[in-house]
Amino acid sequence: MPSEAPHAHSRRILLAVSGLTPQIVTETLYALIHQPQPFVPTEIHLITTLEGAKRAKFALFSQDPGWFRRFCQDHALPPIDFDERSLHVLTHPSGQPLEDIRTPEENQLAADQILAWVRLLTADPDSALHVSIAGGRKTMGYYLGYALSLYGRPQDRLSHVLVSEPFESTWDFFYPTPYERIIQTRDGKLVDCRDAAVTLAEIPFVRLRDGLPPRLLTGEATMSEVVAAAERAQQPPRLVLDPEKRTAWADDLALDLTPTEFAVLYWLAKRARNGDPPIEWKTTEARDEYLNIAKALFHPLSTEYQRIEEAFRYRNDGKLIAEYFQPHKSRINTAIAQALGPHAAKRYQIPPGSMNGLPLDPQQIEIAKQNHHQPQACEHPITPNHCATLAPSSEE
Repeated sequence: MPSEAPHAHSRRILLAVSGLTPQIVTETLYALIHQPQPFVPTEIHLITTLEGAKRAKFALFSQDPGWFRRFCQDHALPPIDFDERSLHVLTHPSGQPLEDIRTPEENQLAADQILAWVRLLTADPDSALHVSIAGGRKTMGYYLGYALSLYGRPQDRLSHVLVSEPFESTWDFFYPTPYERIIQTRDGKLVDCRDAAVTLAEIPFVRLRDGLPPRLLTGEATMSEVVAAAERAQQPPRLVLDPEKRTAWADDLALDLTPTEFAVLYWLAKRARNGDPPIEWKTTEARDEYLNIAKALFHPLSTEYQRIEEAFRYRNDGKLIAEYFQPHKSRINTAIAQALGPHAAKRYQIPPGSMNGLPLDPQQIEIAKQNHHQPQACEHPITPNHCATLAPSSEE
């Protein structure tokens, strides 16, 4: 299991946003390597605008002043992967670089692209990500911090770098040099860079990653979509079942269940809707109750019901009955976790132990009415909007 100590990871990443002040890279680096447990990045990524990329290129990578090269030499740092390819310019959908972030549309583009970088860099379990929100427009820093809250892991950190007066926002200041370097401040005073104080203010943040559906950890998604998913995981659970189509939804996300797994979940959901207590599966009463549910769900002459009935033909003692249900319980819990993620899934999953039931209140379960004829095969999954209109079954 990966360590929670950022410096212990082989891949150590500094990610920052920058506008007109590329010195936040060297300032943050200075603070990171002077911590009690130094964090020396193996790579750096800078998210910026077109003008910000130009400034970073000239200030950090040019032969003169070349502040990134000079910083690494002054502190005898090992090689760090950081060059012009590490400057990630925000773009329009057409690919045109963003000059600045001023309109609501440009803010949304920035949010989605910043989120995509955080998602990508946190996908590697061997990496530790340090995010600095010291640079760029305030909205850029906000989006970057919010993205880390959505995707951050125990080893990831968030910070803001603090620079003492009168060095703050002075273009010629990039870090406290270990030798004399005299610069002129904004008000015309001469100061020595050796006298500057640069400190790191670590910012605590809530980690919501475990509450996200797994598909949002790997696939593309907008900031608003990921935020909505994180909010759903904080709300009371809502399980929706359609026995006609044999589909189940939790937090408006479809569960990938076989017909038999759906039958077991449907049985437990009906019990929970009726306020029945958890049931012990190693009893003939449990077997007979489930068979009655399956008969009503599938029709006695259907292939599904015949297969279930055959499976119970010689299961008359408690151990054999429990052996039938246990794999289905495991697969149902796995399907819920795959759809919702481990944290959100716990609100729905069948708890461990011999007593089995759903951890849901009756009002958290919706069951569509079932027609009293053999169900058709499900061709189209029920949608969340459809779910919202489902009426409770008259059989409840």
